[in-house]
Amino acid sequence: MSTTFFIPSINVVGENALNDAVPHILGHGFKHGLIVTDEFMNKSGVAQKVSDLLAKSGINTSIFDGTHPNPTVSNVNDGLKILKANNCDFVISLGGGSPHDCAKGIALLASNGGEIKDYEGLDVPKKPQLPLVSINTTAGTASEITRFCIITDEVRHIKMAIVTSMVTPILSVNDPALMAAMPPGLTAATGMDALTHAIEAYVSTAASPITDACALKAATMISENLRTAVKDGKNMAARESMAYAQLLAGMAFNNASLGYVHAMAHQLGGFYGLPHGVCNAVLLPHVQEYNLPTCAGRLKDMAKAMGVNVDKMSDEEGGKACIAAIRALSKDVNIPANLTELKVKAEDIPTLAANALKDACGVTNPRQGPQSEVEAIFKSAM
Repeated sequence: MSTTFFIPSINVVGENALNDAVPHILGHGFKHGLIVTDEFMNKSGVAQKVSDLLAKSGINTSIFDGTHPNPTVSNVNDGLKILKANNCDFVISLGGGSPHDCAKGIALLASNGGEIKDYEGLDVPKKPQLPLVSINTTAGTASEITRFCIITDEVRHIKMAIVTSMVTPILSVNDPALMAAMPPGLTAATGMDALTHAIEAYVSTAASPITDACALKAATMISENLRTAVKDGKNMAARESMAYAQLLAGMAFNNASLGYVHAMAHQLGGFYGLPHGVCNAVLLPHVQEYNLPTCAGRLKDMAKAMGVNVDKMSDEEGGKACIAAIRALSKDVNIPANLTELKVKAEDIPTLAANALKDACGVTNPRQGPQSEVEAIFKSAM
């Protein structure tokens, strides 16, 4: 059986990556770009910095800063109107996962038409999106390199997973200097999001030797650097290591896909508007406890990657050590202890579980179960 590996054709990573990416953008002959970002990135001047940088090279830009933390169908439609009004020939996403996903939705509709809900699921669009350049400012979602686009449907109160190579950016930029201003809470949440990507990709039924290598290295780098990045956001060595780590984790899950953690976290985000990385971090150990009977050896590998001495442990012991290491890291970076702290309601669990089983991310979870078992995972995390 063959393996297909998806990634943007050009990825610029490390110090001064933003400036170094400009020649790659110029090579496409673009005239006018739509910068998709959020209010904070615009008011802080980062969006203008990108606009000015491109203007020096003869590229005009318009700015849409209406992206919500969980980007919505309305956000996509509002951005699309600005794109059309200015005859933009490419899109630039600036920020974390939310602007990247919103930009993907906008760029996809620009070339395919229709409504964004038309493309929910796996490999639905027929045409590539309008060219997208993704400039990343967080170290977690890896949406700047992936074929995943997650958009909240405000009417159904769910997050739609649009999974297709058609939304893969043509260029990703990861400059740690753009990540230095992340507050500790966001650094922790995005870092744990990246760890979730690594672990879910490694235990995925679609894992390959390529994704395994990316996932294990990502887990090691996150374990070694996330605590420092949270404690001292100006530590550029830790920031750069986290930039590389989240990129590696993104390469892993972009090709091996994910599992029940993301399928369940998407429902919490869509239903309550909760931050995605925090939901992942809270759910991660509980889902891996559920997965343990199926993939103990793989979780043992992860424990080793996270710095645990597993040489004398059985697979089950090693798997449990991985779960313990996840809990320890979450605690050290001040992730909420449970879903109750996030104000999740027990009476909503049946609906959350039913919707989670419809999420495309759950298909590659190593252990498949009925709704009652997914409900039990939710309850264990309360």
